[in-house]
Amino acid sequence: MAPVEIQNLTKCFGSVEAVKDLSFDIEPGRVTGFLGPNGAGKSTTLRALLGLVRPTAGAATFDGQHYEQLDRPNTHVGAVLEDAAFHPGRSGRNHLRVLAVTGDHPQSRVEEVLGIVGLTDAADRPAKGYSMGMRQRLAIASALLGDPHVLILDEPTNGLDPPGIAWMRDLVRGQAREGRAVLISSHLLAEVAQSVDDVVIIARGRLRARGTLEQVLGGDEGTSTEVRAAEIDRLAKSLQAQGHRVERDGEALLVLGVAPEQVGEVAAAERVALRYLAPRARSLEAAFLQLTADEEAPASEVPA
Repeated sequence: MAPVEIQNLTKCFGSVEAVKDLSFDIEPGRVTGFLGPNGAGKSTTLRALLGLVRPTAGAATFDGQHYEQLDRPNTHVGAVLEDAAFHPGRSGRNHLRVLAVTGDHPQSRVEEVLGIVGLTDAADRPAKGYSMGMRQRLAIASALLGDPHVLILDEPTNGLDPPGIAWMRDLVRGQAREGRAVLISSHLLAEVAQSVDDVVIIARGRLRARGTLEQVLGGDEGTSTEVRAAEIDRLAKSLQAQGHRVERDGEALLVLGVAPEQVGEVAAAERVALRYLAPRARSLEAAFLQLTADEEAPASEVPA
């Protein structure tokens, strides 16, 4: 059983289907990027998972239990949503001390998480004087206070400068190395590509793709091929006839999930003269745009 399971989740607000029959798992020891355009249903999914909205159908569970069924839930799940708030007159340290008391956590844990997020030197300053990046660090410290098995971060790099973004990347990778299941919802695709192991992409509340980052970017080995040829249209048809996914990129073709040797073999069999043949990585942005462009596109799933 996975630490986080979304099973046929549907959530309707009146006649609007915010999420429709959505299913995916989050595995321990891995960072999963949860991606989608604005209005795709990401926040609704996270809120259903955290018991903030009730699903119309399906389930969102932690180790098979709904959030409200968990014993001391903050020892199982740490979450940072975009609307994290603090008492403006309370210091960062005292904010965490209050949470430690209400959550029955040892006070020593307060100093530990302050160190983890790099706020020790600013811990006695009132939260109202914190920058947006510092407030984000305090929110993450709050989520880590119970030493949870699952960490859910909604737009975690908001307000962080480039060094802060690099710190965040190291933090989530370190949390995964310690065995936690980490779920990140973010719009910063280039940053996500440097941080995650797995990707879940949704649009209009429906699953569009899920799998390892390499698989979603193009094939089991993450390999794609850029090819240019004199008879590019004929080569494209031949490649598609053999079941390969092909995208046009100006005067070139990008053959997804296929090594250059295989493309060369097809070209040789068809007697198509090649002008250029080389491996090329497809960016997460390109994959994201292609997967979410067609509102009725079917889901793409590659088993991990």
